[in-house]
Amino acid sequence: MKFPALCLLLLFSSTLFAADAPRKIAFGRGSAVWVANLDGSAARKVATGSWPDISPDGTRLAYTVDEPSKSEARRHVAVVDLGTGKTTILKDVPSNNCYGSWWSPDGSKLVFNIWTDNDWHIGLINADGTGFRYLKKATEKGHSLYPQCWARDGQSIFAQDLDAIYQLGVDGEVQKKWPLKPLIADGDMNSGSRMSLSPDGRTLLVEVDQNEEPARKDWDGPQPAIWSIDLAAGKAVRLTGRTIFAWEPRWMSDTEFLCTNQPVGEKEPSIYRASADGKSLKPVLKNARTPSVSF
Repeated sequence: MKFPALCLLLLFSSTLFAADAPRKIAFGRGSAVWVANLDGSAARKVATGSWPDISPDGTRLAYTVDEPSKSEARRHVAVVDLGTGKTTILKDVPSNNCYGSWWSPDGSKLVFNIWTDNDWHIGLINADGTGFRYLKKATEKGHSLYPQCWARDGQSIFAQDLDAIYQLGVDGEVQKKWPLKPLIADGDMNSGSRMSLSPDGRTLLVEVDQNEEPARKDWDGPQPAIWSIDLAAGKAVRLTGRTIFAWEPRWMSDTEFLCTNQPVGEKEPSIYRASADGKSLKPVLKNARTPSVSF
């Protein structure tokens, strides 16, 4: 009887240790993807690539690999085991141009952008590279769809088509739709505009290009701003003011989120930690962008 009891004790201890594994941040820096501790310490380069997204348990990293090409873009989604370094490139899909993958809450699947039939669609695949299918294809030519984040129950995703935000079931059916202009009259989204759903599932952070004269003379393009959308009420609030140029938001708790921010005088953007109301910004990682965080 003593041996089974000891085994149970060891099993409980190992489970507790795994549950207490430190949370990680994944980010892009230069032409590579990196990981670091939640406070920005112990940063290390993982691979050459872009669009990093760390798995919810912090053990794997999905990112985009660019292949040399003299004509059309050749990009694939890859998954690397952060413990062993083993990398799997997900090529069993009907396209050589895929990017921007996002982990499901249980870490079993990825959604990503896939180019076929002269348009961008939403692909869904198992994390081991099997079972590809289209979650949703663009229904109108030139009306591309861009996936952004998952609902917390893993049964739907949030996506956008530049004009509206959608909640799509994993069967591809539209569950809800929020046209952008009634929410944010003076803002637009682009194909890279990011969104992030709060842990409680109530608030969506959205990256928006402001249709106003940038407050900086040396800034090229529209000013990026972060907005929060109360999904139940259908109301949006701007979190970053005219003096803040912030984008790529990512919730890290119900009270804080990460974002990319480029203060006045800085030549490169960095990752900052912000309060839920956007009023408190603290630097975390210098010369870094596209943050994601494990839970």
